[in-house]
Amino acid sequence: MTAASPRQGLRRTYGSYGGRFVAETLHAALDELENAFLDVVPTPAFQATLGKLLATYVGRPTPLFRAERLEKALDPNATVLARLYLKREDLAHTGAHKINNALAQVLLAKHMGKTRIIAETGAGQHGVATATACALLGLPCEIFMGEEDVARQAPNVGRMRLLGAKVHPVSSGSRTLKDAMNEALRDWVTNVATTHYCVGSAAGPHPYPELVARFQAVVGEESRAQLHAETGALPDAALACVGGGSNAIGLFRGFMQDASVALYGVEAAGEGIDTARHAATLNRGRAGVLHGAKSYVLCDAGGQIQEAHSVSAGLDYPGVGPEHAHLRDSKRATYLTATDAEALAETRRVARTEGLIVALETAHAFAKIGEVAEREAKLRGRAVTIVMCCSGRGDKDLETTLAALRAVEGE
Repeated sequence: MTAASPRQGLRRTYGSYGGRFVAETLHAALDELENAFLDVVPTPAFQATLGKLLATYVGRPTPLFRAERLEKALDPNATVLARLYLKREDLAHTGAHKINNALAQVLLAKHMGKTRIIAETGAGQHGVATATACALLGLPCEIFMGEEDVARQAPNVGRMRLLGAKVHPVSSGSRTLKDAMNEALRDWVTNVATTHYCVGSAAGPHPYPELVARFQAVVGEESRAQLHAETGALPDAALACVGGGSNAIGLFRGFMQDASVALYGVEAAGEGIDTARHAATLNRGRAGVLHGAKSYVLCDAGGQIQEAHSVSAGLDYPGVGPEHAHLRDSKRATYLTATDAEALAETRRVARTEGLIVALETAHAFAKIGEVAEREAKLRGRAVTIVMCCSGRGDKDLETTLAALRAVEGE
């Protein structure tokens, strides 16, 4: 009689990155989460429930939109270098891609018998998405958010509270996303038996990076099918902004195995990557451990985590998901940077060329469309097709964006 094959779990590492570096009290909960994912998520009942909610509640599939005026604006005096298609995650319920993962995780937590949900948030979109999922599924929700982000993302704080979530402002450290995640982990250690920690990015200890990537893969899978239906071919490049990295990894998962599709991420250069005020982890960081996983981090020579800076709260993080670290080292993906000033200018250009007010996070990717188009067109000797994840809408950033543009340009 042949012995049964050992059960294969979720991917634990990406090259030399990933893994699990957490307090001993959390290992059982993380194993429980991985086992629940493997046992529950593939079942027809879970898939039917999640699929119906994604279609009728979230609004999937989100559209793929060709931005023709922006194509021409990239170089009005030349033949169009690129056909630009936007994957409109800003049109998903709650205004960003975050709902894909949050809804799936909260649904899974309910199957696991958890009676309380916690989450961290920077820009507030993951907090809103988690609060929304909890309201829909009838679970109490508590959100940890840095005090600085509470101030600059006031509309999303209001949404979370209206949805019934309790928002905990975090006053330690830089009072941004890193510190919110620290506090969420502390809470989880204390309440691990009853509480599910709904991580919003493809980061953190195993199994979160793979779990989040799989729940966000719908972005890339839809993009691939939609673009093929539109053009009969794959894109030449896929482009997204990168903080922790969930929207980018979700898009990349649709094209990871296609060598002909170049993958581009754009990090926040803040006031410049040669200054101390940026969040360009993959461009200026080094290997280290942050929030339970090995990846690239911003740290000093002694390994102490440094403060990140970005005008966009969702990119203001001194780490990145471990799969992105591996993609960078293996050269499967290229990671560019955009400054605060470039993102702000692009926010205005996209608004005036396509009528889209995009999130400041998303604006970083928009800011590098021209560079990606030039690189790929030169390499291939022809006009190219780019698919970009329009990861979120900019309502939450409006006050910050207008104030920053006035300060920079005197408007």
